[in-house]
Amino acid sequence: MGRKNFPEGAIETAVSGTESYLSFLPVLHWAWGISEAPQLYTLTVMGPGPPDRQPAQISRRYSDFERLHRNLQRQFRGPMAAISFPRKRLRRNFTAETIARRSRAFEQFLGHLQAVPELSHAPDLQDFFVLPELRRAQSLTCTGLYREALALWANAWQLQAQLGTSSGPDRPLLTLAGLAVCHQELEDPGQARACCEKALQLLKDRSPQPFLAPFLEAHVRLSWRLGLDKRQSEARLQALQEAGLAPTPPPSLKELLIKEVLD
Repeated sequence: MGRKNFPEGAIETAVSGTESYLSFLPVLHWAWGISEAPQLYTLTVMGPGPPDRQPAQISRRYSDFERLHRNLQRQFRGPMAAISFPRKRLRRNFTAETIARRSRAFEQFLGHLQAVPELSHAPDLQDFFVLPELRRAQSLTCTGLYREALALWANAWQLQAQLGTSSGPDRPLLTLAGLAVCHQELEDPGQARACCEKALQLLKDRSPQPFLAPFLEAHVRLSWRLGLDKRQSEARLQALQEAGLAPTPPPSLKELLIKEVLD
């Protein structure tokens, strides 16, 4: 089977009509005064929603793309046989021409993955987009850098919305927990409560799970602080505790974030 080769611009059209549109901006990252810094590629991810929706951005190195390609090849030999991947050059690896060519190749590579349902829903592809952002946001939250963490949680939330596919059953809840904790620590109880309400909507038709009681407890506390109705959440939390499905008191959202293992 031959490899797919699309004319320039074809991937942009195909992808924007299905799952998501991906544009790539090469960014050089300079650190420690080293003259040949690792090359970062910044991906702007825009889904099929309203045109004024805020896009999400992530930055990845060649090695991140290479790892994704290798993992998918191992799991999906058939579909991956038709998808090409840009090889690393030994010379002139950081010239403007090489960077531009590789950016277009990465755009085609991810566009091809998004166009194949079996690949677009692969956990490794979802992890490629979302997992590093969640890990960085979690680390910053645990060390008390709430303003910096808030920007990453917000980007991770927007990223999951733009992709339009689940990045794991609990990751949207974890993201909302991070947003709620940061808003609360930054003295914005209204936004923190709104995040709790979004999470409770996601949990509405699901069986009790670890996030439910902490979100209910946070919603009750924030509603009380804002002088808003808390009776429904209070009753729901009490019912869980009486049924032995939640401890008294439940862990806080921050405690849950600290203990959550992202893999």
